Amino acid sequence: MINSALPDGIKTPINICWLRRDLRLNDNRALYHALKSSFPVLPVFIFDTHILNHLSDKKDRRVAFIHQTLEQINAVLTEYGTSLLVLHDEPLHAFEKICSAFDVREVFASHDYEPYAIKRDAGIKQFLFQKNVPFHTYKDQVIFERSEVMKSDGTPYTIFTPYSKKWKQKYAEQKSIIYQSNKYAHQFVKTKPLAIPSLKEIGFQKVNIHIPVLNIQESTIATYHKTRDIPSVNGTSFAGIHLRFGTVGIRQLVQLASRVSEQWLNELIWREFFMMILFHFPYVVQRSFKKKYDHIQWRNNEAEFELWCKGKTGYALVDAGMRQLNATGWMHNRVRMIAAGFLTKHLLIDWRWGEAYFAEKLIDYELASNNGNWQWSAGSGCDAAPYFRIFNPAAQAQKFDPQLAYIKTWIKDFKPGYLPPIVAHEFARKRALEVYKKSVKEI
Repeated sequence: MINSALPDGIKTPINICWLRRDLRLNDNRALYHALKSSFPVLPVFIFDTHILNHLSDKKDRRVAFIHQTLEQINAVLTEYGTSLLVLHDEPLHAFEKICSAFDVREVFASHDYEPYAIKRDAGIKQFLFQKNVPFHTYKDQVIFERSEVMKSDGTPYTIFTPYSKKWKQKYAEQKSIIYQSNKYAHQFVKTKPLAIPSLKEIGFQKVNIHIPVLNIQESTIATYHKTRDIPSVNGTSFAGIHLRFGTVGIRQLVQLASRVSEQWLNELIWREFFMMILFHFPYVVQRSFKKKYDHIQWRNNEAEFELWCKGKTGYALVDAGMRQLNATGWMHNRVRMIAAGFLTKHLLIDWRWGEAYFAEKLIDYELASNNGNWQWSAGSGCDAAPYFRIFNPAAQAQKFDPQLAYIKTWIKDFKPGYLPPIVAHEFARKRALEVYKKSVKEI
């Protein structure tokens, strides 16, 4: 419902800036254009009940992070003499109430690319159109979106390397811009501070969250190619959650990456590549990108899946990663790949099971990247490598955590043979190759 503390003195026309996955006040393109428009701007955030009602864990770290971020934004807005209006409702119902309460002239927002978001925004646009209220949306969470990086024949890329080359070529040809939204802070609606609904009021509970601090010091990024695969060191940027919710702008990160680290830039481009894949091939949400892999004869042993979820497979690096995920909502990128590959190849459990578990636990969960990386691990995605890439978890541990620093951090009672391996590597590798080969060949 609309906050009872709604400003009652706003009788003049206003514009709305609807914050979604762009939770910051500077270098926010939609907010920048809203503030440069003809009317005062009221920023709005909607806790979408359509999304929240599907979250079974009422101590969800992501909801807590969003709530914490909104309070921080509101504190800054208060200094500007304005406030953030936070609603808890379905977006269409929320806008019906907003348009009833205020003389809304225009609405500004950033593009979103996930299937639900596209459908949601189409409904809002239609509703606003009927009220003669323009709905302006802007590219903000990516450098290139949808069909901006395409093959010469106009079709989408399905292999990363040629996509990344074209992406870099286009980026080099354009002018890099940072949108200085804070220069126009005087354009915010003047109002008293508005109360943000508590976590309890939106159906959630307080939870202690440890959000990795964004680590974009040049020294870290410059050595990223050397440290990114070592889970025991602070060698990654932790940009995932901040990009997911827009607490940092992609333009700032790409400018830094272009200057300091080609390897880190490639990781940022992977994110946009998977978003492009999701946009052009939305069936990947439920099906394999390479459709023949939908016929894999998965074992789907529920007891083994439960052991994988709890970090009790007997493979130390896999178990350490899963325990880190369960305890913090985050897992090192190299370890994610190893854990995902183990589930799909060693245990022959459907990648959708693992993807769903990560979607529930990860604080930096993003549909496009989560889906793309899980399908990469399963061999069913848009990757040139064949299905017989099967990592040996023990060898990976020896290579990337030789001193057992990471493993001992998350497996407190670790000692060799702490648990019997759930399956022998060579047996599992041979079984996976046979199942994949047979399933793909029979199509």
